[in-house]
Amino acid sequence: MCSPSETKTSVIDQLKRAASAEEFFTTLGVDYDPQVVNVARLHILKRMGQYLASEDLAGLSNCAVTERCKAVLERAYADFVASSPLDQRVFKVLKDAVSPKRGAFVPLDALK
Repeated sequence: MCSPSETKTSVIDQLKRAASAEEFFTTLGVDYDPQVVNVARLHILKRMGQYLASEDLAGLSNCAVTERCKAVLERAYADFVASSPLDQRVFKVLKDAVSPKRGAFVPLDALK
């Protein structure tokens, strides 16, 4: 639950001022493995943003927003604990980097 001191500045404002992924984890009180964050920091934050985009935070108290943001960060972090950034393919460059193998192409005129 939120303490009175946590409700003075909105959590969204605190996250906007965060200078590192570690600050996101600290601000929201999410435990993390530094090795996972060192490898996937941008991927985790991008995935968090994707998850937050589907959340409706309008009209919620700062405590409720904080809890939602914490849950979303935990979910995004868990994605990268369980698999690699290449497996998750959050960024377009990774989506295009190693495309899944396609079946062999056989032109129609080769069929007789």
